[in-house]
Amino acid sequence: MRKQCKLLTVARSSVDYQAVVEAPEDIRIKHLLDETYLIDPALGSRRLVTVLDRDHDMKVNRKRVQRLRREIGQEAIWCKPRTSIPDEGHRKYPYLLRGVAVDRPDHVWCADITYVPMPRGHAYLCAVMDWHSRKVLGWSLSNTMGTDLCLEALENALGSTGRVPEIFNTDQGCQFTSAEWTGRLSDLGVKISMDGKGRWMDNVFIERLWRSVKYERIYLLEHATVTALRASLITWFDRYNTWRPHEALGNLTPHVVYQTRIARPAGPSDEQHTKAA
Repeated sequence: MRKQCKLLTVARSSVDYQAVVEAPEDIRIKHLLDETYLIDPALGSRRLVTVLDRDHDMKVNRKRVQRLRREIGQEAIWCKPRTSIPDEGHRKYPYLLRGVAVDRPDHVWCADITYVPMPRGHAYLCAVMDWHSRKVLGWSLSNTMGTDLCLEALENALGSTGRVPEIFNTDQGCQFTSAEWTGRLSDLGVKISMDGKGRWMDNVFIERLWRSVKYERIYLLEHATVTALRASLITWFDRYNTWRPHEALGNLTPHVVYQTRIARPAGPSDEQHTKAA
């Protein structure tokens, strides 16, 4: 074995290594952290320790909470100083939607990533949405949170519609500031817009989509595998786009508004977003 590893330049420790299954208690704490984040995204690790102990009788120390939050990509919303300057390859783009009336399909698309809790681990879901019609144009699912996850969702959206947006809005996550993502949008002739730091309201419509899909599908059905979760999301997104009426769209479906390219009445969510911007 030693000679084989030397010839293949492989560490012996990696040959004998066996992956350890994630502890069930860690998975449960991640579920609770994700649910608590939807209630109050401003809670830090100290307060989360108190909340877990008070509401769920979970005796967890602060370091464990911090480690589990890092694993699921969760960070509290708080004001912090600018401690670094982005590299050339990770340029931050300005927010282009302040005061802009989005009154037609394909004027603005947006994208975001969310953490999906599972009984034996977790996954990440990325979706691309048309801002005007609220239609989910493409999405992708993976157990890793890389740029390829976002590019797959983008290509699915481009392939399903055959159209290109004028403006594409995202947050400032490393996936959306990568050269691969911004280069693909630039090649398509799309204007790139990014939320301000800590400005979740700048992309509020897709944030509301995450709340809907989690409470109406993911939290109700504990999917054992990524394959089962993907099949379940196919059903949910199809129903969301083509069957479920939206009050903000005059009780029409996102698919109807997107395909017929009709103007929709401005709903309460538009007013809140304009005030927030």
